[in-house]
Amino acid sequence: MTREKVIMNDVEMNRALVRIAHQIVEANKGAENIVLIGIINRGGALAKRLAKIISQQEGLEIPVGAIDVSMYRDDLSKKGQYIEIRKPEMPFTVKDKVVVLVDDVVYAGRTTRAALDGLKDYGRAAKIQLAALIDRGNRELPIEPNFTGKKIPTAKTEEVKVELLEVDGVDRVILK
Repeated sequence: MTREKVIMNDVEMNRALVRIAHQIVEANKGAENIVLIGIINRGGALAKRLAKIISQQEGLEIPVGAIDVSMYRDDLSKKGQYIEIRKPEMPFTVKDKVVVLVDDVVYAGRTTRAALDGLKDYGRAAKIQLAALIDRGNRELPIEPNFTGKKIPTAKTEEVKVELLEVDGVDRVILK
Protein backbone atom coordinates (compact mmCIF):
# COMPACT_ATOMS: atom_id res chain seq x y z
CA MET A 1 0.00 0.00 0.00
CA THR A 2 1.38 3.38 -1.03
CA ARG A 3 1.23 6.12 1.56
CA GLU A 4 0.47 9.53 0.14
CA LYS A 5 0.71 12.78 2.02
CA VAL A 6 -0.59 16.07 0.64
CA ILE A 7 2.22 18.53 1.31
CA MET A 8 0.71 21.48 -0.55
CA ASN A 9 -2.95 22.18 -1.27
CA ASP A 10 -4.47 24.58 -3.80
CA VAL A 11 -4.39 27.59 -1.47
CA GLU A 12 -0.76 26.99 -0.50
CA MET A 13 0.18 26.42 -4.14
CA ASN A 14 -1.39 29.72 -5.21
CA ARG A 15 0.30 31.54 -2.35
CA ALA A 16 3.67 30.09 -3.41
CA LEU A 17 3.13 31.12 -7.05
CA VAL A 18 2.24 34.69 -6.05
CA ARG A 19 5.40 34.83 -3.93
CA ILE A 20 7.54 33.46 -6.79
CA ALA A 21 6.03 36.01 -9.21
CA HIS A 22 6.85 38.87 -6.83
CA GLN A 23 10.40 37.57 -6.36
CA ILE A 24 10.95 37.33 -10.13
CA VAL A 25 9.86 40.94 -10.64
CA GLU A 26 11.85 42.18 -7.66
CA ALA A 27 15.04 40.33 -8.64
CA ASN A 28 14.86 41.74 -12.16
CA LYS A 29 13.85 45.29 -11.15
CA GLY A 30 10.63 45.03 -13.12
CA ALA A 31 9.21 42.76 -15.79
CA GLU A 32 10.00 44.63 -19.02
CA ASN A 33 12.55 42.16 -20.43
CA ILE A 34 11.28 38.91 -18.87
CA VAL A 35 10.04 35.85 -20.73
CA LEU A 36 8.80 32.71 -18.99
CA ILE A 37 9.51 29.30 -20.47
CA GLY A 38 7.93 26.28 -18.90
CA ILE A 39 9.46 22.84 -19.09
CA ILE A 40 6.76 20.68 -20.65
CA ASN A 41 4.41 19.44 -19.18
CA ARG A 42 3.55 20.93 -15.80
CA GLY A 43 6.20 23.65 -16.03
CA GLY A 44 4.31 25.05 -19.01
CA ALA A 45 1.10 25.37 -17.02
CA LEU A 46 2.96 26.95 -14.09
CA ALA A 47 4.69 29.43 -16.43
CA LYS A 48 1.28 30.56 -17.73
CA ARG A 49 0.02 31.06 -14.19
CA LEU A 50 3.12 33.04 -13.21
CA ALA A 51 2.80 35.20 -16.34
CA LYS A 52 -0.81 35.99 -15.45
CA ILE A 53 0.15 37.01 -11.90
CA ILE A 54 3.06 39.16 -13.12
CA SER A 55 0.91 40.75 -15.84
CA GLN A 56 -1.74 41.67 -13.27
CA GLN A 57 0.76 43.20 -10.87
CA GLU A 58 2.92 44.97 -13.48
CA GLY A 59 0.35 45.88 -16.13
CA LEU A 60 2.23 44.39 -19.08
CA GLU A 61 2.02 41.22 -21.10
CA ILE A 62 4.65 38.60 -20.27
CA PRO A 63 5.62 36.30 -23.16
CA VAL A 64 5.25 32.61 -22.29
CA GLY A 65 6.74 29.63 -24.05
CA ALA A 66 7.20 25.94 -23.37
CA ILE A 67 10.14 23.70 -24.17
CA ASP A 68 10.33 19.93 -24.46
CA VAL A 69 13.65 18.69 -23.11
CA SER A 70 13.28 15.03 -24.18
CA MET A 71 15.88 15.13 -26.95
CA TYR A 72 18.40 17.01 -24.79
CA ARG A 73 18.40 14.56 -21.87
CA ASP A 74 21.60 12.77 -20.92
CA ASP A 75 19.63 9.61 -20.13
CA LEU A 76 18.08 9.32 -23.59
CA SER A 77 19.79 5.98 -24.22
CA LYS A 78 18.26 4.59 -20.99
CA LYS A 79 14.73 5.87 -21.60
CA GLY A 80 14.82 5.70 -25.41
CA GLN A 81 11.55 4.14 -26.51
CA TYR A 82 9.68 5.48 -23.46
CA ILE A 83 10.27 9.13 -24.29
CA GLU A 84 7.34 11.02 -25.72
CA ILE A 85 8.37 14.01 -27.84
CA ARG A 86 6.05 16.99 -27.44
CA LYS A 87 5.89 20.07 -29.60
CA PRO A 88 7.56 23.13 -28.06
CA GLU A 89 5.65 26.39 -27.91
CA MET A 90 8.25 29.06 -28.55
CA PRO A 91 6.63 31.91 -30.49
CA PHE A 92 9.54 34.26 -29.78
CA THR A 93 13.31 34.44 -29.60
CA VAL A 94 15.06 34.60 -26.24
CA LYS A 95 17.82 36.81 -27.65
CA ASP A 96 18.80 39.43 -25.07
CA LYS A 97 15.87 38.50 -22.79
CA VAL A 98 15.81 37.50 -19.15
CA VAL A 99 14.55 33.94 -19.39
CA VAL A 100 12.91 32.37 -16.38
CA LEU A 101 12.75 28.60 -16.84
CA VAL A 102 9.81 27.19 -14.90
CA ASP A 103 9.47 23.61 -13.67
CA ASP A 104 7.24 21.87 -11.17
CA VAL A 105 9.93 19.93 -9.28
CA VAL A 106 13.71 20.31 -9.23
CA TYR A 107 15.46 17.14 -8.16
CA ALA A 108 18.78 15.96 -9.63
CA GLY A 109 19.14 19.00 -11.90
CA ARG A 110 19.32 16.96 -15.11
CA THR A 111 16.01 18.19 -16.55
CA THR A 112 17.13 21.78 -16.00
CA ARG A 113 20.47 21.04 -17.70
CA ALA A 114 18.58 19.58 -20.66
CA ALA A 115 16.39 22.70 -20.80
CA LEU A 116 19.49 24.90 -20.83
CA ASP A 117 20.84 22.88 -23.77
CA GLY A 118 17.54 23.17 -25.63
CA LEU A 119 17.17 26.87 -24.94
CA LYS A 120 20.23 27.76 -27.01
CA ASP A 121 18.24 26.77 -30.13
CA TYR A 122 16.10 29.88 -29.55
CA GLY A 123 18.83 32.50 -29.21
CA ARG A 124 21.30 33.77 -26.62
CA ALA A 125 19.51 34.99 -23.53
CA ALA A 126 20.85 37.93 -21.52
CA LYS A 127 20.29 35.91 -18.35
CA ILE A 128 18.64 32.62 -17.40
CA GLN A 129 16.98 32.01 -14.05
CA LEU A 130 15.14 28.99 -12.67
CA ALA A 131 11.81 28.96 -10.84
CA ALA A 132 10.47 25.75 -9.31
CA LEU A 133 7.34 25.12 -7.32
CA ILE A 134 9.11 22.36 -5.36
CA ASP A 135 12.81 21.86 -4.61
CA ARG A 136 13.28 18.33 -3.28
CA GLY A 137 17.07 18.38 -3.02
CA ASN A 138 19.34 15.43 -3.90
CA ARG A 139 21.20 17.27 -6.69
CA GLU A 140 23.47 15.41 -9.06
CA LEU A 141 24.44 18.61 -10.89
CA PRO A 142 25.33 22.06 -9.51
CA ILE A 143 21.95 23.60 -10.38
CA GLU A 144 19.83 25.53 -7.88
CA PRO A 145 16.52 27.35 -8.42
CA ASN A 146 16.60 31.12 -8.07
CA PHE A 147 12.95 31.09 -6.99
CA THR A 148 11.29 28.26 -5.05
CA GLY A 149 7.78 27.77 -3.76
CA LYS A 150 8.69 25.16 -1.17
CA LYS A 151 11.76 23.13 -0.22
CA ILE A 152 10.97 19.55 0.70
CA PRO A 153 13.98 17.42 1.69
CA THR A 154 13.24 13.91 0.43
CA ALA A 155 14.81 10.50 0.31
CA LYS A 156 15.73 9.22 -3.14
CA THR A 157 13.11 6.50 -2.70
CA GLU A 158 10.32 9.05 -2.24
CA GLU A 159 8.37 10.66 -5.06
CA VAL A 160 7.03 14.20 -5.21
CA LYS A 161 4.07 14.57 -7.54
CA VAL A 162 2.71 17.96 -8.52
CA GLU A 163 -0.87 17.84 -9.75
CA LEU A 164 -2.27 20.84 -11.60
CA LEU A 165 -5.82 21.75 -12.49
CA GLU A 166 -4.90 22.18 -16.18
CA VAL A 167 -3.38 18.68 -16.42
CA ASP A 168 -4.77 16.60 -13.56
CA GLY A 169 -8.01 18.33 -12.58
CA VAL A 170 -6.75 19.28 -9.11
CA ASP A 171 -4.11 21.55 -7.56
CA ARG A 172 -1.95 19.81 -4.97
CA VAL A 173 1.48 18.37 -4.26
CA ILE A 174 1.77 14.82 -2.98
CA LEU A 175 4.68 13.04 -1.32
CA LYS A 176 4.67 9.28 -1.93
